[in-house]
Amino acid sequence: MAMKAPRGTVDILPEDSVKWQYVESKIKEICHAYHYHEIRTPIFEHTEVFQRGVGDSTDIVQKEMYTFEDRGGRSITLRPEGTAAVARAFVENKLYGSPNLPEKLYYFGSMFRYERPQKGRMRQLNQFGVEAMGSEDPAIDAEVIDLAMQIYRSLGLKSLKLVINSLGDKESRQAHRDALVAHFDPYREELCSDCQSRLDNNPLRVLDCKKDRDHPAMKTAPSILTYLNEKSQTYFEQVKAYLNAMGIAYTVDPNLVRGLDYYNHTAFEIMSEADGFGAITTLAGGGRYDGLINEFGGPNTPGIGFGMGLERLLMALQVEGIDIPVDTKLDCFVAGFGSEKVRTEAVKLVHQLRASGIQVDTDYQQRKMKGQLKAADRLKARFVIFLGDDELEKQKVTVKNMETGNQKEVSINDIVSEFKALLEES
Repeated sequence: MAMKAPRGTVDILPEDSVKWQYVESKIKEICHAYHYHEIRTPIFEHTEVFQRGVGDSTDIVQKEMYTFEDRGGRSITLRPEGTAAVARAFVENKLYGSPNLPEKLYYFGSMFRYERPQKGRMRQLNQFGVEAMGSEDPAIDAEVIDLAMQIYRSLGLKSLKLVINSLGDKESRQAHRDALVAHFDPYREELCSDCQSRLDNNPLRVLDCKKDRDHPAMKTAPSILTYLNEKSQTYFEQVKAYLNAMGIAYTVDPNLVRGLDYYNHTAFEIMSEADGFGAITTLAGGGRYDGLINEFGGPNTPGIGFGMGLERLLMALQVEGIDIPVDTKLDCFVAGFGSEKVRTEAVKLVHQLRASGIQVDTDYQQRKMKGQLKAADRLKARFVIFLGDDELEKQKVTVKNMETGNQKEVSINDIVSEFKALLEES
């Protein structure tokens, strides 16, 4: 059989990986400016981490996780999202004891979900995420949203829509849950099987159902904003005030939910409104989760974060026609021709240039000079260094600027310093 990548996965080839590297470097620069620090967690966890952290009633846990039993009989799951793993690490390593809370963290990583592959949604997806743990100040909510928006803006995206909502505190959520059950219960038999189960376990998630979104009852469902108590209303108003102060436009959507029991207060999504992006417009989503750390055995610690799909980010850049500025030119190609002594000297020369930080390549196909020059041209080499038996005898090489055609003889002993000077001049 022909060996192919598993369904829902792709190979990121060199011509694309340089674009990923550029995007990731820009994200890291922004995280540095916001004083967030990288955390790296295992690619798999004990299954209970996600059952507790994501929730038993969610589609992720019930339908989408890659779970298996290891040789020790333990249930292991490839991570489907990043927050639960970071929360587990936060508790296990007692980061809640830091004198510098909130602990502001970011991560990059592959996530795994068994779902139908489609444009911008894979079974192995790459995600960037942020978690700020240890502050219940609404200003940190605004900061996290601002960081996400700044990433998109810095890369040139313009067709963006920020949607926010408040899920309220525990008291507000309970009042809203009761109202949702009372509203949807008469229509129970008309809803999909998932929503029938959600009505009993997590009624808030009924509002997020893709199958029943056109049901008439959805349009008249009670809004969480109606059930916010004074504390929750004040919190939401403060978040909005901070966003207004930063000049960040937003839309309030009372049907935007984060369907886990410990989510509270701020929820948000960032969407693409670009023509041709597709039916699934969400680029990033996040929210406040003040009950999560407690679920992992830690002290009551507030937190907020988001996840951002990198595939969808790159897709948004493509749809908006934004070119990623990637320099694919090679600094230097060493073309050696002649005896084995020349070959040995060429290998030495390549090593010396690389050790000094210069990007260099050479021929490994035993091509003739004409073939080596064609290879240098394909690699878009700025300079070619010619080394043959005559050059070796004189202890000099010829350096050619491939853009101007200018040539210069340089002593082999001085090649590193001379070549650096040529690079600076070019």
